[in-house]
Amino acid sequence: MSPRAITSIAAAAAFLLFTLFEIAWPLRRSVESKVRRIVRNLTLGGISFAILSLVQAPLLTPLAMWSERNEIGLLYRLGIPRPWLTVAMIVLLDYTLWFWHWLNHKVPLLWRFHLVHHVDRDLDASTALRFHLGELLLSVAFRAAHIVVLGADVTALWLWQTILFVSILFHHSNIRLPAAVDRALVRLIVTPRMHGIHHSDRREETDSNWSSILSVWDFLHRTMRVDVPQESVTIGVPAYDDPRDVTIGKALLLPFRKQTDDWSRRTLHQP
Repeated sequence: MSPRAITSIAAAAAFLLFTLFEIAWPLRRSVESKVRRIVRNLTLGGISFAILSLVQAPLLTPLAMWSERNEIGLLYRLGIPRPWLTVAMIVLLDYTLWFWHWLNHKVPLLWRFHLVHHVDRDLDASTALRFHLGELLLSVAFRAAHIVVLGADVTALWLWQTILFVSILFHHSNIRLPAAVDRALVRLIVTPRMHGIHHSDRREETDSNWSSILSVWDFLHRTMRVDVPQESVTIGVPAYDDPRDVTIGKALLLPFRKQTDDWSRRTLHQP
């Protein structure tokens, strides 16, 4: 079985499992139909990831093979034994992703595309797949750069992508974990409560919790917030608080429309 097939099976299994857990133990009350949102998000994500696969695999895999064959990248210069080198590569790929996520919120051009992810009015495992193609294509260039700079072999790249996929499905999920379990887990990994704060419609709360797998990066940069009760969190972006603003068609065109004050409380009803 190919690595890509294993990743796809792991992601599909995680999505189904987390969706069942969301139904049984929801963390937040939904404001839209779950079925409608799943169809919408899977359609949007399916379009984006299908096209992404045509670009990413032919570029990143050969690049990682070239990096490994020629020992290009900072990590290869450290003389770390192979098993630990793979671990170090995965950890640093996760750390550099923290910066990419931060940039997506701070650079206006990147935010135009990342906004499509945040305007979802509920947060669950399907939101983890709701990404605009433009954001994913831009991320390929970023990943290619840090493969070359850091050094990442094919195995490390594949393991990181698989772990990342399962992680984002988990922390976007609407699963209510026991409070004690969440407090223990969030010291190590991103949890649904932690990431729910990041998807708040309050900008000062959204500007936190940018980690993807390990939560240590937010501790390190002092951007960790776990002090917001989930019952006070409203998911989404204030300017897009109407279902008509977050449809598939509107989402695809959103980055190319005239931008508004996303964090204002007025509702947009665009034709």
